[in-house]
Amino acid sequence: MTVVAVIAGVLLAAAAVITCYRILAGPNTLDRVVGIDSLIAIAASGLAVWAAYSGDSTVIPAVVALALVGFLGSAAVSRFRVRDDR
Repeated sequence: MTVVAVIAGVLLAAAAVITCYRILAGPNTLDRVVGIDSLIAIAASGLAVWAAYSGDSTVIPAVVALALVGFLGSAAVSRFRVRDDR
């Protein structure tokens, strides 16, 4: 189980780095919003991996809260997004 958790952690860390690049280098705001939403999903996945590795279920409400915040934030931004001027 330890090897799987380490591999999952390394892959999630690599995904977080790539996503941070997308957030910083995104050509428009919609790319940045998608990057932030992906980063929230990566954080929730990291907490889920930690919960599975440690056997501690007290972080599960945090996973649910992150998923809810990510969804509501994406829905709000897509609803009130202003077009980028070029």
